[in-house]
Amino acid sequence: MTRLGWSRRTRIGIVLLFVLGLILFMPMRIALGLSGLERLGVAAREVRGTLWSGRMDQLMLGTMPVGTVNAALSPVQLLMGRARFDIWRRQGAADDLSGALTVGFGRVGIDDVTGTVPLGRSFAPLPIASLAMEDVTAYFTGDRCGHAEGRVRAQMAGQFPGLNLTQGLSGVANCDGEALLLPLVSQSGLEKINLRIWRSGRYVAEMRVETADAALGDALAKAGFAGTGGARVLTVEGTL
Repeated sequence: MTRLGWSRRTRIGIVLLFVLGLILFMPMRIALGLSGLERLGVAAREVRGTLWSGRMDQLMLGTMPVGTVNAALSPVQLLMGRARFDIWRRQGAADDLSGALTVGFGRVGIDDVTGTVPLGRSFAPLPIASLAMEDVTAYFTGDRCGHAEGRVRAQMAGQFPGLNLTQGLSGVANCDGEALLLPLVSQSGLEKINLRIWRSGRYVAEMRVETADAALGDALAKAGFAGTGGARVLTVEGTL
């Protein structure tokens, strides 16, 4: 009887050690797959290390290149039923980044992101080169924007004729029905970009320039802007 009891406890102990080992040394690549983030457009050229201390090479959020980052699963958030992957790149450079990708209980999004994300040609022909974020949190609950906060600044890669956008356009992230809305305004207040992003990755970016200058209006018309009252408007749609 004693032998049988000891044998049973031994087997249970071995199973528990095995499960603990799987958790402690699970590859980050497998953890990402189990979280479902890959099905939502999160991808990387290579994922290395364990879920507690990993690295994602050439991380992509849809078509947006984030670059190479360190990554670790938050055990505290895991106890709350969320898979939060903290990501960071701290090299004392202009592209330093910190924040998290979080999924759980019908929620998916980013948390506490600070840093600059290059956009490439994601919103072409609008020449938005990058988004600089300060403590940005934005997530979707189901198919609706559940919450958004934090300041965003869009840096422009080029200039439209007659416009000075060297300081970029900035605003505070918020929700607009189902969509995440980034309402960005230039320093002069005459140039605005409303960028809406849906859970599916679909986006609509509308740039509006208030002007009574006929020459500027003609130049913008040649760049694809349509006349609407006293403004010129360019609308771009696509999928990230």
